[in-house]
Amino acid sequence: MKRKVLVLEDEENIRSFVVLNLKRAGFEVIEAGSGEQALELFEQHPDIQVAVLDVMLPGIDGYEVCRTMRARGSRAGIIMLTARTQESDKVTGLMTGADDYVTKPFSVVELVARVEALFRRVGGGGFQEDDSIRSGPFRLNARSREVTKNGVKIELTQIEYGILKAFMSNVGRALSRDDILEMVWGHHYVGELKIVDVNIRRLRIKIEDNPASPRYIVTVRGFGYMWEG
Repeated sequence: MKRKVLVLEDEENIRSFVVLNLKRAGFEVIEAGSGEQALELFEQHPDIQVAVLDVMLPGIDGYEVCRTMRARGSRAGIIMLTARTQESDKVTGLMTGADDYVTKPFSVVELVARVEALFRRVGGGGFQEDDSIRSGPFRLNARSREVTKNGVKIELTQIEYGILKAFMSNVGRALSRDDILEMVWGHHYVGELKIVDVNIRRLRIKIEDNPASPRYIVTVRGFGYMWEG
């Protein structure tokens, strides 16, 4: 199985360095120097499994590429690559549909490790056909990695799916942010806990009748979250 990664970065020296190291790690890399080119390549290569998107670009920026990929139904893992350090910028990237972010200047070893971790999450596998979880109006099919609510399919990214699976497998159990981070991103993940909160905010928008007053994913103040299916 090919491990195909899209790298969008307009600075050629940075892009070349990232591409070289991803290839050394065994990935097939598709390169783009602009947002417009990235979207064209995305259409040409629907089997892209992970995308590394630079945020600060002339024309179509990384945020817009991410939004467009999600609007077109892509479930690829997306990592935002940004020089911005403001908290609001990180949240914006995650709320547009990204799964992770790496701030420049970055360690290429760390970036490759993030791509590896996200690829494992997106790749999935190992489920039996009858593996499914039911909770309230929700049904999670572990083989197809799909979720329905009252029989209607909910479009989720693979990270959102992973979070929901963690909750539905632990009904009534409070999970800390560290618990969720390890279950979904893996124990080698070295990012910030904030990524859990933003992804849960995004997930609530998709599954809750009223995201402002969640019925299923409830906050356990000072600790984390709990599924009340």
